[in-house]
Amino acid sequence: MGKYFDVAYIGDAFAALIPFLSVTIWVTILSVLIGTAFGFLIAAAKLSKYGLARKLANGYTTLIRCTPSIVLLFLIFYGVPALFEPFGINLNDWSTAVFVVITFSLQFAAAMSEVIRSSYQSIDKGQFEAAVSVGLSPLQAYWRIIVPQALVIALPNFGNSFLALIKEGALAYTIGLIDVIGKANLIIASNYNAHALEIYIALAIIYWILSFILERLFYLLEKWFSKGKQSLKTV
Repeated sequence: MGKYFDVAYIGDAFAALIPFLSVTIWVTILSVLIGTAFGFLIAAAKLSKYGLARKLANGYTTLIRCTPSIVLLFLIFYGVPALFEPFGINLNDWSTAVFVVITFSLQFAAAMSEVIRSSYQSIDKGQFEAAVSVGLSPLQAYWRIIVPQALVIALPNFGNSFLALIKEGALAYTIGLIDVIGKANLIIASNYNAHALEIYIALAIIYWILSFILERLFYLLEKWFSKGKQSLKTV
């Protein structure tokens, strides 16, 4: 009978899992890009003067926040093809990655809409009025004055949401996506659950390293943008 725990197997598992990390990263990046764009639209609706738009946007955010990630994932995975089936459109052959991206884009959009809304509202509106009064167009005032300051405020929460999304993405294997988690489960199944502990340790190390890199990246970005904000104040 072989050893239950083999430290050397952690290295083997690490080497086998790393190539599939690219799937996890690409799914996360696409979800963040689409979710951020959609989040801007939802935030704009929340800040709109139209009551119906505000209610719909706030209702969407509440609905998504109250739905567990894994439940939303299965709703999208089974629900979207079911919606199109009566029209003779078969989506069952689509890659599972598409449904994962849709799910986490919707989830990230809800989080980002609140980040964007709160960041925008934290900027003194007098700055916009002052910028327009000295000759800037409304678009220039937003782009040069409001957006840079709001970005500094939003960046920490954006980074936290980004990290949370990577960890939430671990649920994607439940619908068959072969990312780093999916590959780990395939290895465990092929080994009849042998060395499962070593594989999960390797997974933990991968996520620790990835999270550390992203935390440092957002810290440096926040520090860099904050310097620009401090320089603006001293002018």
